Amino acid sequence: MAGQASAAAAGVESALLGQPDPDAAAFFDVDNTMMQGASIFHLARGLHRRGFFTTGDLVAMAWKQAYFRLSGVEDTDHVADARSLALGFIAGHRVAELELLGREIFAETMAHRIWPGTRALAQMHLDRRQRVWLVTAAPVEIARVIASRLGLTGALGTVAEQVDGVYTGRLVGELLHGPAKAAAVRALAEREGLDLSRCAAYSDSANDLPMLSLVGEPCAVNPDARLREHARKSGWRIRDYRIGRKAVKAGLAATAGVGALVGVGAAAAALRRRTR
Repeated sequence: MAGQASAAAAGVESALLGQPDPDAAAFFDVDNTMMQGASIFHLARGLHRRGFFTTGDLVAMAWKQAYFRLSGVEDTDHVADARSLALGFIAGHRVAELELLGREIFAETMAHRIWPGTRALAQMHLDRRQRVWLVTAAPVEIARVIASRLGLTGALGTVAEQVDGVYTGRLVGELLHGPAKAAAVRALAEREGLDLSRCAAYSDSANDLPMLSLVGEPCAVNPDARLREHARKSGWRIRDYRIGRKAVKAGLAATAGVGALVGVGAAAAALRRRTR
């Protein structure tokens, strides 16, 4: 359901008619693939600098992210608690508010974190007149901002239910994560008439193996250990743009990759405090 909802809500920033290669496309994960760290965490940092929530909120969010990232385990109860908290905060707020903040903060804290090498891969597909989508567990509103700023076709992201432009406090399906990403790509491919055997997908995480395995040209970008091993055994392309950086910096970048729901909770908490 999450995949179907994300495909239905896919933002399209450029015309799709008259493409010389309408059957092929590329799908890019965002966090630590297209961008250093996590997009939603960078959004939260931007909100924190504006005084929209406390340093304690940011530290708590970072601690939870470190747990998920370093343990490699997404505890079902923790995820459910984070989702309930996030949706409770976001309920009643306007979608346009989150989109506006996303545009402002992208320019300030995200633009310089785009990996040039990954951006070049996306441009390669655009130069071939192929469509390029971002696919992320982050909110689709943030994903659309990033896609628009990078000149990409559009974005697939987690969809929060809204009525008349106001969040209801419920998700449409679940997070766009793991198998849900593959479902979203498959649904979009069916809608747009794509031949998945001619499509490419890029990700840093083994969690995205369902999406990577769906296409004819999978590529591991800045891969974690599990994905690197799988890619080597499968003969997939590997691109690592972290080479040459200090190991500690790479470690900090990885730890900064905040989980989407935790980030949504922090961002929504900021919005709630802002309106008080």
